[in-house]
Amino acid sequence: QVQLVESGGGLVQPGGSLRLSCAASGSIFSINAMGWYRQAPGKQRELVATITNGGSTNYADSVKGRFTISRDNAKNTVYLQMNSLKPEDTAVYYCKAHPILASGRYLEVWGQGTLVTVSS
Repeated sequence: QVQLVESGGGLVQPGGSLRLSCAASGSIFSINAMGWYRQAPGKQRELVATITNGGSTNYADSVKGRFTISRDNAKNTVYLQMNSLKPEDTAVYYCKAHPILASGRYLEVWGQGTLVTVSS
């Protein structure tokens, strides 16, 4: 019913930047919180950043000052601008959204993930 499609991952050198995008599609009335999570090899998935539909943001301590989350409600899209990337930022990045369907149903939806590799 609702799909999240991520893009923007890739290989970048330490100190570089990437911008991730996640677009939601389907019978969406509105979307509450949206966020980015990541999972490094051999580790558990962890929160990176979240943003409410009002624009309030929350960041993991490890990315504060380097990453910026934003959203375009008209496009049902959330972004993650990642600057000053470090090798420890290497992970698969997942988008998550809490859409409200036109039917009134609430959902929690995950994207398929996009790989970010930070290496020289």
